[in-house]
Formats: sequence, structure tokens, C-alpha cells
Amino acid sequence: MPENILVCVAWPYANGSIHLGHVAGAYLPADIFARYHRIKGNNVVMVSGSDAHGTPVTITAENEGVSPEEVAKKYQNEFLSDWDGLGINWNLFTTTHTKNHFDVTQDIFLRLHEKGFIYKDIMSQPFCEEHNRFLADRYVEGICPNCNSNGARGDQCDGCGNTLDPKDLIDIKHKDCESTPVFRDTEHFFLKLSAFEKDLINWVKQKSHWKPNVKNFTLGFLEGGLIDRAITRDITWGIPIPIDGYEDKRIYVWFEAVIGYLSASIEWASKTDNPDQWKDYWKEDSKAYYFMGKDNIPFHTVIWPAMLMGYGGLNLPHDVPANEYVNMEERKISTSRNWVVNLKDYLERYDPDPLRFALASIMPETSDSNFSWSEYVRRNNDELVATFGNLVHRVLSMTKRYFDGVVPPPKDKDNLDNSLINEAINTLSLVATELENCRFRKALEHSMSLAQETNKYLDDKAPWSASKTDLEAAGNSLYHCLNVINCLKTTFSPFLPFSVEKLHTMLGFEGSASDNGWNWNPDEVIPGQKLGEPKALFIKLEESVIDEEISRLGLN
Repeated sequence: MPENILVCVAWPYANGSIHLGHVAGAYLPADIFARYHRIKGNNVVMVSGSDAHGTPVTITAENEGVSPEEVAKKYQNEFLSDWDGLGINWNLFTTTHTKNHFDVTQDIFLRLHEKGFIYKDIMSQPFCEEHNRFLADRYVEGICPNCNSNGARGDQCDGCGNTLDPKDLIDIKHKDCESTPVFRDTEHFFLKLSAFEKDLINWVKQKSHWKPNVKNFTLGFLEGGLIDRAITRDITWGIPIPIDGYEDKRIYVWFEAVIGYLSASIEWASKTDNPDQWKDYWKEDSKAYYFMGKDNIPFHTVIWPAMLMGYGGLNLPHDVPANEYVNMEERKISTSRNWVVNLKDYLERYDPDPLRFALASIMPETSDSNFSWSEYVRRNNDELVATFGNLVHRVLSMTKRYFDGVVPPPKDKDNLDNSLINEAINTLSLVATELENCRFRKALEHSMSLAQETNKYLDDKAPWSASKTDLEAAGNSLYHCLNVINCLKTTFSPFLPFSVEKLHTMLGFEGSASDNGWNWNPDEVIPGQKLGEPKALFIKLEESVIDEEISRLGLN
């Protein structure tokens, strides 16, 4: 019986390019996970979109002298191009600036308000006297009171991951003019988070399958005590409050962005033949997985679940496999210092699958990791080209040379044949287990290990020598290699979608590589099957790429 799998992925602010840290932290793991479940035959919906209402968007718009809507539209188009180039396969990648998202957000606001989980109160908010306006959280910076990190924002500290209130900041400054804001009272709507503290603690404690870092951080956050938080701000860009008398205020982005997972699911369903099928993922038996970086953990393990509990009748997250950070050449990624590789720039120069492979190999699942161009080139040349790609090319080329590109028949299996087949069967199962548990690095390691074992089998069998004295024996070893390569086609499918489709065709199959599901028949590549023309799956990179790319870092 197929499962319903909802894959929710963090919404990038529509004010800057996607970089490799974003890809490794959220978008690639989500895509690998969704691809696996689709191949397995489960019903998968993967959604996200650009966060058009975040304060970073308005800041960028002010700096560029354009409207926030223009900025959001520009980056939405860039994101869509990026996803297409890297093979990130969404059911829907939308934006928070849609009527559908406005409607769903306002509905949740009103339901929570009616049930007493949203209430009005007076709050003290930073006010810039030079600009004569209240300042949203991202317009103020200062020193974090928890970890003393400089540059903490009014809503969150990236140094320790804790959510903040602007009044908590030490040496608070208005980031646009460096003046010290004063605090003035203003009326806002608050989410009664404190009402959900006990229920959330009990819920999280049951999540034995969560990553330890996610569970421990969340429990620490909850056991520190939840305080009610304002969910509106004195701004004009965003979703209006659906109550009369608050025309100059908007629903704050941290409240409405997480609602995007629900609104995107509803929008996706509205574009299908069954506009109610979003309910299969939100009201029926389903598992929802939320992929993001560690800075977003509390929004998805505390705030969004509290909103769902308050609203009622909607599924809570099943898992939140948040990742740590990726550094660039042993330094923290910094867009302001251009110590970053943007996805759009990478895709202009290189193929997508080597990047997917390299980032999956260093995915920061339990701790921060590091991307380096030297390691990227090494993995491409030593693992993709020399191990997997070379295996495919050798086997297909010898089949063409000795058997005119037609799959030869097998003979009675010996110990080496049986050992290789059993290794393939075991690998298919191991990779599936790792992928289902969001351990992508281990899954990839198992696939590469099978490729290495197949190369060893090929060397031991030496069909190039056997062809001179025992053509039947040479055909037998090539037959088994072709079938194990067909298994590798499946285990590599979530990681290397473009290359796997090429391989599928080279093996003489029609349709898509995923057509047979997450299965492997050791005799599926049948005798007499005509193979496609052997071509290189991957391109070897010159060592000069390393210096060329490093020289681009830090340039303004």
C-alpha cells in the first residue's frame, strides 16, 4: 500500500541568490528523499516557494529603489531556473505573494483568534526617530544576550540559533543609519505560545526517530519556557490583518511563512483534477517531513506545530531532519563578502550531477561540513569518472567490442558471480533504509561501495583476457556486470538523475529509469538486448578548475 509523503522545504527569502550552502542544507536532501519515495511508488508531494514578504525583501527593494514585488518576482524567476538546472523536482514551488496564500493565512489567523490563541496586547517596539517609523526585527542588530555574538538580529541570532525579541539585544542599532532606536508602545496581535508548552514537550519526547541535535535543541527551547510572541508588525508590505482597524499593520513573516506549506499544498491540488487531494496529506494518514537548516528548527518544531495544534484537524510534522551548515573553503559562507558560490553561477560552468554528488557526500547531517573545490574535483575525477563512469564505459565498450553491443547470455554462476549478486541485493536494501531515515551520505557510500566491488569483480574476471580463450566466460562476466550496473542505476537515481537517465538508455531500455520502481532483478538486462552507444557519463575536470574557482571567491 503506497504511503502519502509530504515533503516541505524551507522558503528562501526572495532577495538573493541560492548558494551551495542552501542547496546542501535543505533543497538537495529534500529532492533526494522525494525522488526515492516516488521511485518506491509512494504518493509524494514536495512543496515550497519564495518568501516574498520577509523584511530582507523590503530592505533589498529600498536599496535598489524598486518595489518589494519587483524584487520578489525577479528572484522567484531565478529560483525556478536554478531548480530546473539542478534537477530539483517540485510538485509546486510557489510564492507567498498569492491570493491563495493570503486566504489560507487569514483563515488560520481568524481561527486561532476565535479560539483565544491570538489576542491583542501592547508591545514595546524599536522606533527610529531619524526615519520616523517603527522598525521590523530585521532592521535592528546588536549583540546576542545568550552567546554574545555580534550582528544578532531582532528576531534571531544565527550564532546560537535562539529566537530573540529586539529589546533583548545589547547595543541595539538601526542597521540603515546606525542610530540607536527608542522603544515605543504599539498595539499588536500575539500568538499564545505558552498555551501549548506542555503539549509540545510531550509530543517532542515521543519523537525517537528525530535527529538528536533537532530533538535536544527543541526540548531545551521548550523547557526554557515559551513566551507569547507578537505576530503582526507596523509595516505595509505583507498580508493584511483580517480584522478592521489595523490597515497599517501586517501579519508578520515568521507567522505566515510556515503556513506556506499548507497553502502550497492547497494550491498544488487546485491545479489537478482533484482539488481536495491536499487533504490526503494534511488530514489523512500521511507523513510530513520538513527540510531546512538548523537556524529554522524552532519555527518548525515549536511555532508551526503550536499553530497546527491550535487550528485543529491538521497533521503535525512527522520528522524535521534539519541540517547543520556548510562552510566554503574552511570559512563561513558570507554573501556580503562574496565568500560564496551561487547556484546560478555554478550551473553556467559545470554539470549538475557532479555538484549533487559532491554536496551529498558532505551533507551536514550531524555537524557542519566544508565544501572545497579541490575535493569537488577529486570526487568528480576519482569517484564519478574513475569508479562509476569508468565501470559503465568499460563494460559497455567490451560488450560492443566482443558481442556487437548485444547482451551476451550467462552461464552457471560461480562464487564470484553469486557474491556480486548478493552484494547488489544487499546494497539496494541498505540504500533504501538509509534514505528512509534521511541519512543521505551513508546511502551514497553504499552505492559507491557497490561500484567499487563491481570494478573489482571485473578485474578478477578479466573478460578482455577471457575473450581470447573462452568467449562464453567473458560474456558471463559482462552479463552480470551489466545487471549490477542496472542495480546501480536505481541506487544512484535519487542522487544523479541526469546521468542515470543517460545510463538507462545506454543499457537499451525505453522510458524512464524509475519505471520499475525500487526493485532489482539480477536478470533484467536480458540476453539479446541491444545496448545503446557507450558514452562517457561524466567529464574529467582539469586541476586548474580549483585555482580558477578559488580566485573568484571574495571578489566584489
